[in-house]
Amino acid sequence: MNDYDEDNEFQFEPEPDGDEEEIAGGDVDTRMELAKRVLRQVKDNLENVIELLDSGSAEETQKHLTKLVTSKQELADAIEAKGSGKVVEGVFDGQNMVGSDGKTYTVPPNYASKSRLVEGDILKLVIKSDGAFVFKQIGPIERRRETGRLAYDAATGGHVVIGPDGEENWKVLTASVTYYKGEPGDEAIILVPKSTPSTWAALENVVKG
Repeated sequence: MNDYDEDNEFQFEPEPDGDEEEIAGGDVDTRMELAKRVLRQVKDNLENVIELLDSGSAEETQKHLTKLVTSKQELADAIEAKGSGKVVEGVFDGQNMVGSDGKTYTVPPNYASKSRLVEGDILKLVIKSDGAFVFKQIGPIERRRETGRLAYDAATGGHVVIGPDGEENWKVLTASVTYYKGEPGDEAIILVPKSTPSTWAALENVVKG
């Protein structure tokens, strides 16, 4: 069921918005200093690991290997931050990302469809200094698979999937329906949160009626 790509990233250029604050590039010198500091830590830890391997101390070797992995992640974060104006994490609500800063960020429907994002997934948004947005799924919620019938909701102008009992229904992105060439009456396979109710579902596939 978890055949989505957790490392999938999507980048797009946002439309100009006069109400949006200009995003600064950040202090590049500070980030470079951080990267150099982490590299020194990696070098020191590598030397310690080599010495410990020669001495045969398994416990101490494991301790320094853990430090090395941590340093590597810190370096990756520093390199990613270099040239980025802002990093925001948030929760996918079925259409948008609700950021930890209280703002709502539009997630491109094609990316949400391709990645089969499910309501409740944790996303990271990197807003680069040139204004480009890069979304990445970093914390997928546990999923379950459901089947139902695809329908068109004239009241909202969107598509829904109606569960077998006719009582449950979930909204699905039009981009997903278009991709699978879905039509009202087709069988729809969807992904929804395993343990929590949701308004939206990720369309996984369509079986023609």
